Amino acid sequence: MRVEVVLAWSRRYQAVTVELPPGACVADALKAAAMDEAGQATGIAVFGVNATPQTLLHEGDRVELLRPLLIDPKDARRRRAAGP
Repeated sequence: MRVEVVLAWSRRYQAVTVELPPGACVADALKAAAMDEAGQATGIAVFGVNATPQTLLHEGDRVELLRPLLIDPKDARRRRAAGP
């Protein structure tokens, strides 16, 4: 099965498509993708839904490596709502 592993950070984007056997999990995809910056990720998601290394994958899934948050999302919304 084909799975895409994506690292999309503020100024970097990398996508690797890997071929995995049926029954593979997120950890298998990360190992096959061999991305140098994968260790800096603070979380993993499959199509935007939180995942663990043991999460089973399906044909066409997109594994996303999540970057650390620079600011709390609630604080960011409050600042935008407050205006300039």
